[in-house]
Parts: sequence; structure tokens; C-alpha cells
Amino acid sequence: MNETLKAISNRRSTRSYKEEQIRDTELNDILEAAIAAPNAVGIPKWHLTVVQDKDLLDRIVEDVIEAIKKSNNKFLIDVVSIPNHHSFHHAPTVIFVSGDNNSPYCQYDCCAATENILIAAESLNIGSCWIGTFLSLFASEKGEEYKKELGIPEGYNLISAVTLGYKETENAVVPSRKKDVINFIRRR
Repeated sequence: MNETLKAISNRRSTRSYKEEQIRDTELNDILEAAIAAPNAVGIPKWHLTVVQDKDLLDRIVEDVIEAIKKSNNKFLIDVVSIPNHHSFHHAPTVIFVSGDNNSPYCQYDCCAATENILIAAESLNIGSCWIGTFLSLFASEKGEEYKKELGIPEGYNLISAVTLGYKETENAVVPSRKKDVINFIRRR
């Protein structure tokens, strides 16, 4: 199996990180992979915000928990009610991916960039996790304040976030995937 397919196959969500910050060279490689993602009509409509400020991330998590507890989403309320919950799993780096509201395909483009981040991280043996729980906060007035603090361009909305850091433990064993989700239609 080639190295790309190996990285895709071995990638798992990491939720336990070492405190050590990832190296700038690794971060730059991951960011290069993100902006190399496919995008609709060849016009990327994403913006990447890299946060390596523990205090800012902790403050965002506090407000995420508060926003979710005010929601009607029982699943997320249960998630953030777990003792010592941290939406970003105490990762030393978080990349926020936002997209242009005027692009009808920005969600697809941003998700492609997010997936490239995840695969590139795994190829460098850096742990990653695709995060969505923060979205409740960014749909609020307080979220608008954070968007300014994070330098999110005007007219862009947050689509996803990825935590990055050195893995505290090795990846879990890869579970077997169902093959019955594939069907073929072939011309004979």
C-alpha cells in the first residue's frame, strides 16, 4: 500500500495530546496540504485561522459549553457535561476553517481542505480531530466577537475546526469497515 493510502487508512481521531507544540515546518506542510484541496470552479473560498494560544482556546471552550448548555441539543449537552470536557481536547494547535457565505460550494471546499489537514497530519504522525461542537457558539452574538478576534474575514462563516498535536498514545486499531456501502454499475 502506498504512503498516501496508508495515511488515509491509519488516520484516527486523536483526543489526547502532548503539551509540546508542533513544529512550524510540520504546521506549514499541513497548511500547504489544506490549500491544495480541490475547490469549486478553481476559486478557493476558504480561510484558515491557526490558533496556538492556550488561553484563547480555553476561553472559547468555556463559551462553547455555555452556548451548548443553553441549546436544546441533548446529545451535545451530554457531551459537554462530561467532567473535564474540553472541546479541543487540550490540543496545542487548532485550525479553524471558514468559508465565504457567497459561494454556494464553500462547505464542500472547506470540508475538502479539512480532510487534507487530517490526512497530512497523519502522514507526519501528528494527531488530529475534526471538531464541530464549537459551531453553537459561533452562531451567537458572542461568536461574532470571536470571529473578529480570530481574524475571520467579513462574510465568512466557520465550517470546521481541526485539533493538532503530538499523540499521547498510538492510534487505536483500525476497525474493519462495512463493504456493503458500495455498489457498482458497469457497462458490459
